[in-house]
Amino acid sequence: MKQIIRSLLRQFIFWILFFDVSRIVFLIYYSGQLSTQKISFFEILGTFYYSFPLDMAVACYFLIIPFFILALQLFFNVKWLNVVNKIYTSVLVFMYSLSVAGELGIYEEWQSKLSVKAVKYLEHPAEVYNSAQTGSFFLLIAILILLTAAGIVCYVKWFHRDVAVTKRNPWYTGVFLLLTPGLLALGSRGGVQEIPINQSESYFSHQGILNDVSVNNAFNFFVSFIENYRVIDKNPYHFMDSGQARDIVKGIYRTEKDTTLCVLNNSKPNIVLVILESFSADLIESLGAKPGITPEFKKLEKEGLLFTRLYSSGMRSEQGMASIFGGFPSHPISCSVVQPEKYPALPKLPELIKETGYFTSFYFGGQLIYGNIKGYIYSNGFDRIVEGTDFPRDFPRGKLGIPDGYVLDYLAKELGKNQQPFFSAVFTISSHSPYDQPYEKPLTWGGSENDFINSAYYTDHCLGEFFKTVRNTAWYKNTLFVLLADHSHSSYYNWYPGQKQYRRIPMLLLGGALKEEYRGTVCNKLGNNYDFPATLLTQLGISDTAFHWSKNLLNPYSPEFAYFSNENGYGWIRPGMQYSLDIGKEWIYADEVPAGKKELMKKEGEAYLQCVFEEYLAQ
Repeated sequence: MKQIIRSLLRQFIFWILFFDVSRIVFLIYYSGQLSTQKISFFEILGTFYYSFPLDMAVACYFLIIPFFILALQLFFNVKWLNVVNKIYTSVLVFMYSLSVAGELGIYEEWQSKLSVKAVKYLEHPAEVYNSAQTGSFFLLIAILILLTAAGIVCYVKWFHRDVAVTKRNPWYTGVFLLLTPGLLALGSRGGVQEIPINQSESYFSHQGILNDVSVNNAFNFFVSFIENYRVIDKNPYHFMDSGQARDIVKGIYRTEKDTTLCVLNNSKPNIVLVILESFSADLIESLGAKPGITPEFKKLEKEGLLFTRLYSSGMRSEQGMASIFGGFPSHPISCSVVQPEKYPALPKLPELIKETGYFTSFYFGGQLIYGNIKGYIYSNGFDRIVEGTDFPRDFPRGKLGIPDGYVLDYLAKELGKNQQPFFSAVFTISSHSPYDQPYEKPLTWGGSENDFINSAYYTDHCLGEFFKTVRNTAWYKNTLFVLLADHSHSSYYNWYPGQKQYRRIPMLLLGGALKEEYRGTVCNKLGNNYDFPATLLTQLGISDTAFHWSKNLLNPYSPEFAYFSNENGYGWIRPGMQYSLDIGKEWIYADEVPAGKKELMKKEGEAYLQCVFEEYLAQ
């Protein structure tokens, strides 16, 4: 029995070491780039520490087949099962080595890990050979051969031991067969935490190359495949000729005049972006909510500029992050935030603002691994990132993290220490299930959404306390605060997800940097949360051309439309009209659309989704 357990442990250790050796090969191959970026030796060592959780997860996945082989050997003492184990491991060693060689080949140009997109490119080896330098091509072939050979030889010589069970203890056998699958499952999900492990677990540095080398190749490729296997060959939302679709979208964005309302006292204020988790418009009384849910927000409206016709393009936080920081609309099937190889193609609002002299920071009371948000936040180039484990240990914690009150209080104290001007974003957490905020629940109505509206009441209370604190600071008078939801949430009104009311969210600009004449006013421009980058950048006098999906909501001439994605379709909103289509469920939702306008609404929505998805595939 002991040899069975030792065999499994040896194989686990082999894979951890093999992953690290592969990592060393990458670091040596790109040592010139590491030197150019002046990355220290100790930073490089961090890749081996932060890579372990993902390496462990992949090792546990790889050991599933060996477990079944060993389980059979408990009952059948046949030599060929040892051969099967060696062949299986050898095949995996070759495949992983191939991923290493492939990544070495593409990284210099793509600056991203191996993905389904790259493998699609490798389907044409002649083109790969012709486009690569001959020396580099044969060097990669040599690395593939050497790494594969070294891995197989080391495994067979030092880690593999033939198993021959002669004595069987029923008790130990039962424990092994029952306990081992649970341990492998636990290891493959990264532990007992609320959110299963993903690539973000290995992100730790502001240097993108170190994060890339930390992320396990097999894990990243698996995620890329799962997210894209349905769209590997073609765009499933191809409704018309691509040129026609682009012309329609170009017409949708046509703007009569490039101008804007200037709502700020100066063009370089401090900026504090409060991203409100799941904050639907149905929480805001002035946007149609029942009274009493967010009384502090109602007070803040009197000193701010409220956007009344704003919609979230997606339904999840990773989609919201791509919209808010990347100006990229959500779409069905997947999201760019989940796939690090797509980050280089996305414009990055914090990075652009940082280039003009801003200090940038991001705060979140939980763990950012959900939806791979942590990886995406690191890719945005924030100077400082603070998440759950970075806050003081004595802060109380719920299931998902630190309640909003403690995070906002901490933020209020931290902002005054920042170099000015600063751009600081904070992502709230308490209005996300399981709603375990440490506060009273005074709202007794709402039915199934009672916990949600009480959580919003708590976050609203925390916002009120936050503003009481920051109003007394010296930097407040030169600061713009933006309260913006990442996405909406189902509400007590029971809207259907295909209805625009379900997707409506608030955005409020306020603070000392807002001109007096715009305080207590509203903007009724129809738009999305991915319009935030263009709207903000225009106020700061920074070019927004990189954010071509984003429009300036403060331009009186900007086009009136909003878009959102369904699970397998789209929603399209024009003034007084909405049209939603879910292809998979084959339903159509049209509200107040005249008969003569339905075909136009359908055509615009289809063209928009088609072009958005085409760009996603090309990233």
